[in-house]
Amino acid sequence: MYTSNFSNLLLNIDSYKASHWLQYPPNTEYLSYYIEARGGKFDVVAFGIQAFIKEYLLKPITQQDIDDAEQVLIAHGLSFNRQGWQRLLDKHQGFLPLKIEAVAEGTVLPTSNVVCQITNTDPEFFWLAGYLETALLRAIWYPSTVASISYFCKQKIKQALLQSSDDLSGLSFQLHDFGARGASSLETVALGSLAHLVNFKGTDSVSALVAAKRWYNSNEMPAFSIPAAEHSTITAWGKENEKFAYENMIDQFAGENKIYSVVSDSYNLWNAVSHIWGEQLKEKVIEKGGRLVIRPDSGEPIEVVCRTLEILADKFGYRVNSKGYKVLPDFIRIIQGDGINSNSIEAILNAIMQAGFSVENVNFGMGGGLLQQINRDTMGWAMKASAICINGEWKAIYKDPITSQAKRSKKGILALTKSENEWQTVRIEELNDKENQLRTIFLNGKLLIDESFEQVRQRAE
Repeated sequence: MYTSNFSNLLLNIDSYKASHWLQYPPNTEYLSYYIEARGGKFDVVAFGIQAFIKEYLLKPITQQDIDDAEQVLIAHGLSFNRQGWQRLLDKHQGFLPLKIEAVAEGTVLPTSNVVCQITNTDPEFFWLAGYLETALLRAIWYPSTVASISYFCKQKIKQALLQSSDDLSGLSFQLHDFGARGASSLETVALGSLAHLVNFKGTDSVSALVAAKRWYNSNEMPAFSIPAAEHSTITAWGKENEKFAYENMIDQFAGENKIYSVVSDSYNLWNAVSHIWGEQLKEKVIEKGGRLVIRPDSGEPIEVVCRTLEILADKFGYRVNSKGYKVLPDFIRIIQGDGINSNSIEAILNAIMQAGFSVENVNFGMGGGLLQQINRDTMGWAMKASAICINGEWKAIYKDPITSQAKRSKKGILALTKSENEWQTVRIEELNDKENQLRTIFLNGKLLIDESFEQVRQRAE
């Protein structure tokens, strides 16, 4: 019977990796690989490598790992590098003889630039860097893509606020993570929501709070949420008692400096906004204090948001700010969490302003569009070998498929430079006197740079 141990690094691979040690040229000593996002509409926000190193690379491989991996991979129909792994255990006590360089996390840079580079440090283990491709690429592409989408949305919201608002103080709470239940696994939520928090401070993914402390030395609360209703807590009162369900939310959660959110489309959103909130409960909302955030949860987002704003302005009044846009009273706002993604959010922002309202009236929640509706091709992430050393001689290697120029890979051992706001990936021999933005963060089983989440956030700012 074979193992069921998910923590075995030797089994954290695509199957074909197990046979690659037999496929390199004779006398190969070193191989260098790099990771980049090859394209897409987002700038890259690098994130996730420290989490991966802490979770998977600081523990040595064990005899049990080797024995289990051999049993699984042989039975699976593959070869197994028993001698190589045994030698690694004996010579390096199971710690990986690798050097990993990466751009500082939270760095924002254009696509088509190296963000990570990995090379073996002991020529006996030339096959090792490539063996980690499956795990390492996944560890970078997923959280970096989420951070990049979140950053893109933040820039769009910021531009809209600059146009329509006198106050940018709420920007870091303008996009809230609703993605926990729609993500594919606990680790997906932890990594993805934490990546979102590089840019914002609102989440309903509690796993991200644990991840910030576990992987990024966070001793302060990195994000916040508020009491909020779901459909069951409204519909449990019955349709005929909808008003009392809302009134209970006021009684339980309203008050000075308090914020609470109430989903209001369980039945008829327009009746709820116009008559229940705007008439029957209007005085109580005002008198109790704090801020009521009304959440529509269905319909066409542009129509729903703009019509809700119009009704609330009619029922509760508004002021006109210095930019000429309407702002609802501070005690009432909207959060739109249905149908939000990197495409729709820009259209909704524009529609809000075209309707004459400031964007500060509306917060957004993003779920699947943030954490799940992405893949490796969203930004074209890839890890490729770019240099090999055979018999002491380094040479560049690359792919250049005639059928796809987009998949052409870079050549040589790479470096990353920055001049003003210009980023450039160059070969290491072309670095000259420029500073290499790739920093050695892992060397032979040790984490060399251990940053806080606040440092990552400050970089993204």
